[in-house]
Amino acid sequence: MKKVISYTLSFLTGVINIIAGSCGGIIAVENLKYNNIDSANAHATAIAVILPLTIISAAVYIYRGDVKISDSYVYLLPGLIGSAAGAYLLPKIPEKFLSKAFSVFIIYAGVKMFLK
Repeated sequence: MKKVISYTLSFLTGVINIIAGSCGGIIAVENLKYNNIDSANAHATAIAVILPLTIISAAVYIYRGDVKISDSYVYLLPGLIGSAAGAYLLPKIPEKFLSKAFSVFIIYAGVKMFLK
């Protein structure tokens, strides 16, 4: 049964990733933690899972004409720098804090989206 749940969550990761723009990572992290991977490694592994899914999502959006690549340039360099900083900091962040901070961010984003 655990494999069925894990495969279902993995499928949902892909679906939500394209529908909600990389939010599949939230499901991926929880799926990895469900499979007994600690929080820090779950976050890191989710990035590796989300990368190919996000490439496919981006290709679909670009193909449909929903995105102009030039609009992303202003966010790309700061995002790359932030990614490098996050990768450096992740092992230094206590698991309990990481889990709580992630939860607070998700609740904040969810409430903001709900009220919009």
